[in-house]
Amino acid sequence: MSNPADSPGTGSSPARGRRFRPVRVLTAAVFALAGLIFFTSFNTAKGTNIRTDASLLKLSDLIQERSRKNGELDESNAALRDDIEALAERDDGRTKAEDDELAALEKRSGTQELKGEAVSVTLDDAPPDATARLPGYPEPQPDYLVIHQQDLQAVVNALWQGGAAGVKVMDQRLISTSAVRCVGNTLILQGRVYSPPYKIQAVGDPERLKKALAESPAIQNYMVYVNVYGLGWKVEDQGTVTMPGYSGTVDLHYARPVE
Repeated sequence: MSNPADSPGTGSSPARGRRFRPVRVLTAAVFALAGLIFFTSFNTAKGTNIRTDASLLKLSDLIQERSRKNGELDESNAALRDDIEALAERDDGRTKAEDDELAALEKRSGTQELKGEAVSVTLDDAPPDATARLPGYPEPQPDYLVIHQQDLQAVVNALWQGGAAGVKVMDQRLISTSAVRCVGNTLILQGRVYSPPYKIQAVGDPERLKKALAESPAIQNYMVYVNVYGLGWKVEDQGTVTMPGYSGTVDLHYARPVE
């Protein structure tokens, strides 16, 4: 005779009381996972709309702030350099000939002011809704409508080739270690960030400078995009200008092998 506790249709044995159905376990796990997702989303958003570009805007603001700080440091560095040079000139033991030679070297290096006739070149992005202006050309891709690093470098190289005594990009004088670099549609020059339009100025013989610009194969290629898609291009005589000297650090930075 069987024990009533062992009968499948009667009572509730201790063993059955500890047994969970798989469906209930799965349901509980789904609710727990959903709760974890909601909590994580709330903790990440902190009451803000996480689908906005606010974080990107904050990063852009940070870059602009650092660029402004770098500009202030450059100006401070230039002032300190002038003070040091003035103190050194009081009693440095150099002859006048040596002083003249040093002044000539400083002028050629780009750390001193430069006065003379100048030409400026302005480059700008095309309108975002630009279309091909001439038959036989494809509709523009995004890369066709923005200024690239090679465009700026082509202008700088042509101006040097045309005998420029000094070149300034935006508000900064270039020296032998300056690098014109673009990231996306922004220019990074000596620790500072710029957006188009980009203005390049050169001191020298205006006719030679403009002739060098016109004869540059890289600029001739750029002019195709100017005529077809509307990239910005303007060459102007500036008359006599005083170009500031380079105000940044002159220390050399170079790669080192990993030890």
